[in-house]
Amino acid sequence: MTALVQNQPTLAETIWQGDHTLARNIVLAVLGSLALWVSAKIQIPFLPVPITMQTFVVLVIGMTFGWRLGGATIALYLAEGAMGLPVFAGTPEKGIGLAYMMGPTGGYLLGYLLAAVTVGWLAQRGWDRHILTAAAAMLIGNVAIYLPGLVWLGSVAGWENPILAWGLLPFIPGDIAKLVLAAIALPAVWKLIGKTPKSS
Repeated sequence: MTALVQNQPTLAETIWQGDHTLARNIVLAVLGSLALWVSAKIQIPFLPVPITMQTFVVLVIGMTFGWRLGGATIALYLAEGAMGLPVFAGTPEKGIGLAYMMGPTGGYLLGYLLAAVTVGWLAQRGWDRHILTAAAAMLIGNVAIYLPGLVWLGSVAGWENPILAWGLLPFIPGDIAKLVLAAIALPAVWKLIGKTPKSS
């Protein structure tokens, strides 16, 4: 139980050890933002919100990097988009920069930041080291993405529209599959490097 309460080193810290913490964090944040960029382009077209691999990448970044570096990585990605780089799903076809971020997907982008910080905090309490707790953390992270996403989508598109049918229900099967994948993969990596604490 102590593994779930005490602050634990992140997976990134455990794999990439050394004295150059700042350099490591900068490299990981840049690589993470690039992974988010690529994942935004891997998508199944769907209106008004496309299905992408971004939720998976966001949650894995949070769980792997921890809440500070995970949040900073998502913030870097959002800053890149705000500056006009075509890093988001549907860019540049559907607009770029702040104009795009104020569109239907804006709430999900905020949710990415909330989710990374949330699951990162849970990971630093050991939730990424066991399948059940990793799955629970991923579920909580998905909720952190969808709550602001749906609220913003409803505000932009109008609550008279089928907001849940547009912004939630089509994504549930894919999100379950991604949740299961992450919940299996992260504890497996910890076991591989021999850092998973034994159950008491």
